[in-house]
Amino acid sequence: MPTAHFSHDYGFDPACGMDLARLLAIAPPEPPEDFAAFWRRRYQAALALAPGPSLRATGQVLGCHAVHDLRYRSTDGVRIGGWLLLPLDGPPLRGVVIGHGYGGRAKPDAPAGLDDAAVLYPCFRGMGRSPVAGLSSLPYFHVLHGIEDRDSYVLGGCVDDLWLGVSALLALFPEVAGRMAVLGSSFAGGIGALAAPWDARIGRLHVEVPTFGHQALRLTLPSVGSCEAVRGYQRQHRFNVMETLAYYDAACAARHLDIPTLVAAALFDPAVPPPGQFAIHNAIPEAWRRLFVLDAGHFDYPGRAVQARELRLEVANFLV
Repeated sequence: MPTAHFSHDYGFDPACGMDLARLLAIAPPEPPEDFAAFWRRRYQAALALAPGPSLRATGQVLGCHAVHDLRYRSTDGVRIGGWLLLPLDGPPLRGVVIGHGYGGRAKPDAPAGLDDAAVLYPCFRGMGRSPVAGLSSLPYFHVLHGIEDRDSYVLGGCVDDLWLGVSALLALFPEVAGRMAVLGSSFAGGIGALAAPWDARIGRLHVEVPTFGHQALRLTLPSVGSCEAVRGYQRQHRFNVMETLAYYDAACAARHLDIPTLVAAALFDPAVPPPGQFAIHNAIPEAWRRLFVLDAGHFDYPGRAVQARELRLEVANFLV
Protein backbone atom coordinates (compact mmCIF):
# COMPACT_ATOMS: atom_id res chain seq x y z
CA MET A 1 0.00 0.00 0.00
CA PRO A 2 1.47 3.39 -0.96
CA THR A 3 1.93 6.34 1.35
CA ALA A 4 -1.40 8.07 1.96
CA HIS A 5 -1.70 11.36 0.09
CA PHE A 6 -4.56 13.82 0.49
CA SER A 7 -4.87 17.49 -0.35
CA HIS A 8 -4.50 19.50 2.85
CA ASP A 9 -3.37 22.81 4.29
CA TYR A 10 -1.13 21.53 7.07
CA GLY A 11 2.45 22.73 7.20
CA PHE A 12 3.67 19.16 7.68
CA ASP A 13 3.05 15.70 6.28
CA PRO A 14 0.34 13.90 8.32
CA ALA A 15 1.54 10.61 6.79
CA CYS A 16 5.06 11.22 8.12
CA GLY A 17 6.40 10.04 4.75
CA MET A 18 5.67 6.41 5.63
CA ASP A 19 3.77 3.69 3.84
CA LEU A 20 2.16 0.68 5.50
CA ALA A 21 5.29 -1.45 5.29
CA ARG A 22 7.39 1.15 7.08
CA LEU A 23 4.72 1.70 9.71
CA LEU A 24 4.51 -2.03 10.40
CA ALA A 25 8.30 -2.09 10.83
CA ILE A 26 8.34 0.50 13.64
CA ALA A 27 9.88 -1.04 16.73
CA PRO A 28 8.08 -0.29 20.00
CA PRO A 29 10.06 1.65 22.61
CA GLU A 30 11.76 0.04 25.58
CA PRO A 31 9.87 0.74 28.82
CA PRO A 32 11.47 1.88 32.09
CA GLU A 33 12.53 -1.04 34.29
CA ASP A 34 9.74 -0.37 36.78
CA PHE A 35 7.05 0.31 34.16
CA ALA A 36 4.95 -2.78 34.93
CA ALA A 37 5.41 -2.36 38.69
CA PHE A 38 4.23 1.25 38.43
CA TRP A 39 1.02 0.27 36.68
CA ARG A 40 0.28 -2.81 38.77
CA ARG A 41 0.65 -0.72 41.92
CA ARG A 42 -1.66 1.94 40.52
CA TYR A 43 -4.23 -0.65 39.48
CA GLN A 44 -4.30 -2.26 42.92
CA ALA A 45 -4.89 1.14 44.52
CA ALA A 46 -7.81 1.81 42.17
CA LEU A 47 -9.24 -1.67 42.64
CA ALA A 48 -9.36 -1.11 46.41
CA LEU A 49 -11.84 1.76 45.99
CA ALA A 50 -15.61 1.26 46.04
CA PRO A 51 -17.06 3.25 43.12
CA GLY A 52 -20.50 3.55 44.72
CA PRO A 53 -22.38 3.94 41.42
CA SER A 54 -25.67 5.82 41.37
CA LEU A 55 -28.10 5.23 38.53
CA ARG A 56 -31.06 7.32 37.37
CA ALA A 57 -33.39 6.47 34.52
CA THR A 58 -33.82 9.29 31.98
CA GLY A 59 -36.81 7.87 30.12
CA GLN A 60 -34.80 8.15 26.90
CA VAL A 61 -34.39 5.22 24.50
CA LEU A 62 -31.52 4.78 22.05
CA GLY A 63 -32.06 1.86 19.70
CA CYS A 64 -32.46 -1.25 21.84
CA HIS A 65 -31.30 0.46 25.05
CA ALA A 66 -32.78 2.53 27.84
CA VAL A 67 -30.57 5.47 28.81
CA HIS A 68 -29.60 6.09 32.43
CA ASP A 69 -27.49 8.80 34.03
CA LEU A 70 -24.62 7.29 35.98
CA ARG A 71 -22.18 8.70 38.50
CA TYR A 72 -19.40 6.93 40.39
CA ARG A 73 -16.36 7.66 42.52
CA SER A 74 -12.83 7.56 41.17
CA THR A 75 -9.44 8.27 42.69
CA ASP A 76 -8.45 11.64 44.18
CA GLY A 77 -12.04 12.17 45.28
CA VAL A 78 -13.17 12.75 41.69
CA ARG A 79 -16.80 12.09 40.78
CA ILE A 80 -17.23 10.67 37.31
CA GLY A 81 -20.40 11.29 35.35
CA GLY A 82 -21.63 9.53 32.27
CA TRP A 83 -24.38 7.37 30.87
CA LEU A 84 -25.28 3.71 31.22
CA LEU A 85 -27.34 2.09 28.47
CA LEU A 86 -29.26 -1.03 29.45
CA PRO A 87 -31.00 -3.53 27.14
CA LEU A 88 -34.74 -3.10 26.81
CA ASP A 89 -35.25 -6.85 26.45
CA GLY A 90 -33.94 -8.51 29.57
CA PRO A 91 -30.83 -8.28 31.75
CA PRO A 92 -27.43 -7.53 30.19
CA LEU A 93 -25.34 -10.51 29.14
CA ARG A 94 -22.07 -8.57 28.79
CA GLY A 95 -20.52 -5.24 29.68
CA VAL A 96 -18.81 -2.67 27.47
CA VAL A 97 -17.04 0.55 28.48
CA ILE A 98 -16.67 3.09 25.66
CA GLY A 99 -14.39 6.08 26.15
CA HIS A 100 -14.25 9.33 24.19
CA GLY A 101 -11.80 11.47 22.28
CA TYR A 102 -10.16 14.63 23.54
CA GLY A 103 -13.21 16.59 22.46
CA GLY A 104 -15.12 14.98 25.31
CA ARG A 105 -18.63 13.55 25.07
CA ALA A 106 -21.90 15.49 25.17
CA LYS A 107 -24.25 12.51 24.83
CA PRO A 108 -24.17 8.74 24.38
CA ASP A 109 -24.29 7.07 20.99
CA ALA A 110 -26.63 4.28 19.95
CA PRO A 111 -24.29 1.29 20.23
CA ALA A 112 -24.36 -0.92 17.15
CA GLY A 113 -24.29 -4.70 17.61
CA LEU A 114 -24.44 -4.50 21.40
CA ASP A 115 -28.15 -5.14 21.97
CA ASP A 116 -27.47 -7.54 24.86
CA ALA A 117 -24.83 -5.38 26.59
CA ALA A 118 -24.76 -2.89 29.43
CA VAL A 119 -22.83 -0.05 27.80
CA LEU A 120 -21.09 2.55 29.94
CA TYR A 121 -20.07 5.89 28.45
CA PRO A 122 -17.97 7.63 31.12
CA CYS A 123 -16.61 11.15 30.84
CA PHE A 124 -12.99 11.16 31.92
CA ARG A 125 -12.03 13.58 34.67
CA GLY A 126 -12.09 17.21 33.69
CA MET A 127 -14.30 16.66 30.65
CA GLY A 128 -18.02 16.63 29.96
CA ARG A 129 -19.99 15.43 32.96
CA SER A 130 -16.87 15.06 35.11
CA PRO A 131 -15.66 18.60 35.84
CA VAL A 132 -12.81 19.01 38.31
CA ALA A 133 -11.86 22.33 39.89
CA GLY A 134 -8.55 23.55 38.49
CA LEU A 135 -8.52 21.00 35.65
CA SER A 136 -9.17 22.48 32.22
CA SER A 137 -11.43 20.67 29.78
CA LEU A 138 -9.41 22.09 26.88
CA PRO A 139 -7.10 19.41 25.44
CA TYR A 140 -4.14 21.81 25.15
CA PHE A 141 -4.13 22.39 28.92
CA HIS A 142 -5.66 19.09 30.09
CA VAL A 143 -2.78 17.04 28.66
CA LEU A 144 -0.28 19.12 30.65
CA HIS A 145 -2.01 18.84 34.03
CA GLY A 146 0.39 17.33 36.59
CA ILE A 147 2.96 16.39 33.95
CA GLU A 148 5.85 17.23 36.28
CA ASP A 149 5.16 14.11 38.38
CA ARG A 150 4.31 10.64 37.09
CA ASP A 151 2.09 10.00 40.13
CA SER A 152 0.00 13.14 39.68
CA TYR A 153 -0.18 13.25 35.87
CA VAL A 154 -3.76 13.55 34.67
CA LEU A 155 -3.52 10.59 32.29
CA GLY A 156 -3.01 8.30 35.27
CA GLY A 157 -6.22 9.63 36.77
CA CYS A 158 -8.05 9.00 33.50
CA VAL A 159 -6.85 5.39 33.51
CA ASP A 160 -8.18 5.14 37.08
CA ASP A 161 -11.51 6.48 35.81
CA LEU A 162 -11.70 3.65 33.27
CA TRP A 163 -10.79 0.97 35.81
CA LEU A 164 -13.37 2.29 38.26
CA GLY A 165 -15.90 2.43 35.44
CA VAL A 166 -15.39 -1.31 35.07
CA SER A 167 -15.78 -1.65 38.85
CA ALA A 168 -19.01 0.38 38.75
CA LEU A 169 -20.44 -1.73 35.96
CA LEU A 170 -19.59 -4.95 37.81
CA ALA A 171 -21.01 -3.59 41.05
CA LEU A 172 -24.34 -2.98 39.31
CA PHE A 173 -24.32 -6.14 37.17
CA PRO A 174 -21.94 -8.78 38.56
CA GLU A 175 -23.36 -11.28 36.09
CA VAL A 176 -21.37 -9.69 33.23
CA ALA A 177 -18.07 -10.64 34.85
CA GLY A 178 -15.96 -12.53 32.34
CA ARG A 179 -17.66 -10.76 29.41
CA MET A 180 -16.23 -7.26 29.64
CA ALA A 181 -14.82 -5.23 26.73
CA VAL A 182 -13.28 -1.78 26.46
CA LEU A 183 -13.53 0.40 23.34
CA GLY A 184 -11.97 3.77 22.66
CA SER A 185 -10.91 6.11 19.89
CA SER A 186 -8.05 8.63 19.87
CA PHE A 187 -7.61 9.82 23.48
CA ALA A 188 -9.67 6.92 24.83
CA GLY A 189 -7.77 4.51 22.60
CA GLY A 190 -4.53 5.46 24.32
CA ILE A 191 -6.16 5.33 27.76
CA GLY A 192 -7.60 1.90 26.98
CA ALA A 193 -4.23 0.56 25.85
CA LEU A 194 -2.66 1.87 29.07
CA ALA A 195 -5.41 0.37 31.25
CA ALA A 196 -6.22 -3.05 29.80
CA PRO A 197 -2.94 -4.96 30.31
CA TRP A 198 -3.20 -4.78 34.08
CA ASP A 199 -6.93 -5.46 34.50
CA ALA A 200 -7.86 -9.13 34.18
CA ARG A 201 -11.55 -8.16 34.23
CA ILE A 202 -11.22 -6.80 30.67
CA GLY A 203 -11.50 -9.59 28.11
CA ARG A 204 -11.40 -7.68 24.80
CA LEU A 205 -9.98 -4.36 23.68
CA HIS A 206 -10.61 -2.22 20.61
CA VAL A 207 -8.66 0.98 20.03
CA GLU A 208 -9.09 3.29 17.04
CA VAL A 209 -6.40 5.80 16.00
CA PRO A 210 -4.99 5.50 19.54
CA THR A 211 -2.75 8.19 20.96
CA PHE A 212 0.13 8.05 23.49
CA GLY A 213 2.06 5.47 21.44
CA HIS A 214 5.87 5.74 21.35
CA GLN A 215 6.04 9.01 23.25
CA ALA A 216 9.68 9.74 22.42
CA LEU A 217 8.94 9.42 18.71
CA ARG A 218 5.72 11.44 18.98
CA LEU A 219 7.66 14.35 20.44
CA THR A 220 9.68 14.57 17.23
CA LEU A 221 6.61 14.68 14.96
CA PRO A 222 4.51 17.79 14.33
CA SER A 223 0.75 17.50 14.69
CA VAL A 224 -2.34 19.51 15.52
CA GLY A 225 -3.13 17.33 18.51
CA SER A 226 -2.44 17.37 22.21
CA CYS A 227 1.20 16.38 21.67
CA GLU A 228 1.85 19.86 20.27
CA ALA A 229 1.00 21.25 23.70
CA VAL A 230 3.53 18.88 25.27
CA ARG A 231 6.17 19.82 22.70
CA GLY A 232 5.59 23.49 23.42
CA TYR A 233 5.70 22.95 27.18
CA GLN A 234 9.02 21.17 26.91
CA ARG A 235 10.52 23.98 24.84
CA GLN A 236 9.25 26.66 27.20
CA HIS A 237 10.04 25.03 30.54
CA ARG A 238 13.08 22.98 29.62
CA PHE A 239 11.56 20.15 31.61
CA ASN A 240 12.28 16.69 30.24
CA VAL A 241 8.71 15.51 29.85
CA MET A 242 9.93 11.99 29.10
CA GLU A 243 10.63 11.57 32.81
CA THR A 244 6.86 11.29 33.10
CA LEU A 245 5.75 10.26 29.61
CA ALA A 246 7.96 7.16 29.61
CA TYR A 247 5.42 5.74 32.08
CA TYR A 248 2.47 6.82 29.92
CA ASP A 249 3.48 5.15 26.69
CA ALA A 250 0.66 3.05 25.28
CA ALA A 251 3.12 1.09 23.11
CA CYS A 252 5.08 0.07 26.20
CA ALA A 253 1.85 -1.03 27.87
CA ALA A 254 0.73 -2.92 24.76
CA ARG A 255 3.64 -5.35 25.20
CA HIS A 256 1.75 -6.72 28.19
CA LEU A 257 -1.59 -7.29 26.47
CA ASP A 258 -2.76 -10.90 26.49
CA ILE A 259 -6.35 -10.47 25.32
CA PRO A 260 -7.81 -10.20 21.80
CA THR A 261 -7.13 -6.64 20.66
CA LEU A 262 -8.38 -4.94 17.52
CA VAL A 263 -6.38 -1.88 16.46
CA ALA A 264 -7.72 0.51 13.81
CA ALA A 265 -4.68 2.55 12.77
CA ALA A 266 -4.50 5.29 10.14
CA LEU A 267 -1.96 5.88 7.39
CA PHE A 268 -2.56 9.65 7.49
CA ASP A 269 -3.50 11.58 10.63
CA PRO A 270 -2.79 15.23 11.44
CA ALA A 271 -3.75 14.90 15.12
CA VAL A 272 -2.21 11.54 16.10
CA PRO A 273 0.91 10.75 14.04
CA PRO A 274 0.56 7.31 12.42
CA PRO A 275 3.94 5.99 13.68
CA GLY A 276 2.66 6.20 17.25
CA GLN A 277 -0.55 4.38 16.36
CA PHE A 278 1.31 1.56 14.63
CA ALA A 279 3.87 1.34 17.44
CA ILE A 280 0.97 0.32 19.70
CA HIS A 281 -0.19 -2.34 17.25
CA ASN A 282 3.32 -3.63 16.66
CA ALA A 283 3.96 -4.00 20.39
CA ILE A 284 1.00 -6.31 20.97
CA PRO A 285 2.00 -9.97 20.96
CA GLU A 286 1.13 -11.34 17.53
CA ALA A 287 -1.24 -13.99 18.85
CA TRP A 288 -3.52 -11.31 20.31
CA ARG A 289 -3.57 -8.52 17.75
CA ARG A 290 -5.78 -7.76 14.78
CA LEU A 291 -5.29 -4.75 12.49
CA PHE A 292 -7.77 -2.67 10.54
CA VAL A 293 -6.04 -0.09 8.34
CA LEU A 294 -7.75 3.26 7.87
CA ASP A 295 -6.78 5.59 5.04
CA ALA A 296 -6.88 8.52 7.47
CA GLY A 297 -7.83 9.55 10.98
CA HIS A 298 -9.05 12.90 12.33
CA PHE A 299 -9.58 13.94 8.70
CA ASP A 300 -12.43 13.95 6.23
CA TYR A 301 -11.54 12.02 3.09
CA PRO A 302 -13.23 10.25 0.16
CA GLY A 303 -14.37 6.84 1.30
CA ARG A 304 -14.43 7.76 4.98
CA ALA A 305 -18.08 6.78 5.43
CA VAL A 306 -17.50 3.44 3.71
CA GLN A 307 -14.49 2.65 5.88
CA ALA A 308 -16.41 3.67 8.99
CA ARG A 309 -19.17 1.19 8.13
CA GLU A 310 -16.62 -1.53 7.45
CA LEU A 311 -14.94 -0.85 10.79
CA ARG A 312 -18.25 -0.95 12.68
CA LEU A 313 -18.94 -4.38 11.17
CA GLU A 314 -15.41 -5.53 12.05
CA VAL A 315 -15.86 -4.35 15.66
CA ALA A 316 -19.26 -6.04 15.97
CA ASN A 317 -17.81 -9.34 14.74
CA PHE A 318 -14.79 -8.92 17.00
CA LEU A 319 -16.94 -8.47 20.11
CA VAL A 320 -19.12 -11.52 19.51
